[in-house]
This record gives sequence, structure tokens and C-alpha cells, in this order.
Amino acid sequence: QVQLVESGGGLVQAGGSLRLSCAASGNIFKINAMGWYRQAPGKQRELVATIISGGSTNYADSVKGRFTISRDNAKNTVYLQMNSLKPEDTDVYSCNVQYVQYGSTWGRDYWGQGTQVTVSS
Repeated sequence: QVQLVESGGGLVQAGGSLRLSCAASGNIFKINAMGWYRQAPGKQRELVATIISGGSTNYADSVKGRFTISRDNAKNTVYLQMNSLKPEDTDVYSCNVQYVQYGSTWGRDYWGQGTQVTVSS
């Protein structure tokens, strides 16, 4: 089993900052990638940012220059520093981990339950 513990969401005024964190634990041999996605009610989930094991990152165009994803490999934790937040960033942010468990060669992925980010104007 894998557990993802997300934290850092909340309410902030436009222009403010928040930092999300997501810690993965459990039957994990190797993490290939971690990332953050967001979803508003009635809309499809969209990628916010991802980081792979080698450190390469990928961002949605809408957050480039404002958000920074980073990872602590020793703690199996990914962070999302969100600056210059806008009301349109309001969403439920969910953590995703792509991993290989002990005794297997198959890649798997797992989702966190999500944390609400609300940006007021």
C-alpha cells in the first residue's frame, strides 16, 4: 500500500503565496515521477507541474514563472511553491506519484485525496 499525505492548501488573497507538500510512503521501491494536478468542479483534471526522478520539470503554461515544483528524494516528498496567486488558480490540487513497488517491475501510479486552494480577489 502507498500513502500520500498532502498539506499546505488554504485561503489566500490574490498576489499571495502558498506552499503545498506531498509525502509518499509505503511499499515504494522507486519513484519515477511526482506531480500536482488540479481540478475545478465540472472540469477535467489538468496538469499543474511534474518532476521526474532526474529532476526535470514540466509546467502548465498558466503557471510558468509563478509556480515552482521541487522534490526531496530522501523524504519522498514533492513541494509546489505557488507565488503571485490568482483567483483562477482556485481549485482542488491533487498529488500524484508514479512508482515501482518492491518485488515488481511494473510502474504504478497513486493519487492523493486533494487539498483545496482558494484565492480571493
